[in-house]
Amino acid sequence: MAHAEDQLKAVMHRAISAYRLLIVDEIGYLPTNREQANLFFQVIAAHYEKCSLIVTSNLPFGQRDATFVQDSTLTAALLDRLLHHAHIVPIAGESYRRKHQRQAGMVLAKKAAVTTAA
Repeated sequence: MAHAEDQLKAVMHRAISAYRLLIVDEIGYLPTNREQANLFFQVIAAHYEKCSLIVTSNLPFGQRDATFVQDSTLTAALLDRLLHHAHIVPIAGESYRRKHQRQAGMVLAKKAAVTTAA
């Protein structure tokens, strides 16, 4: 079992290494276990200063430890590599998906106040 996992990791590493741009969308959207967090760190460390990387997340920097199983050491090492040559583009405001749904009448802008007759 461990040998098969090592082979899978090697195949994935070779596949990812073939690209000059790696895009990681919605980091932190799903919880990760320790092994997943370590694998992600290995991918980032292996590509550090060798290729371009785009990472998106809805989490503010203060909540990053929650992304990686409350491991502040791993999170610090990962952020160190991610932020070293980073151009951070903060995006504020309503989600474009939600905005389009609201404009199409699929989502209410705000919940209407419920009133009852006395």
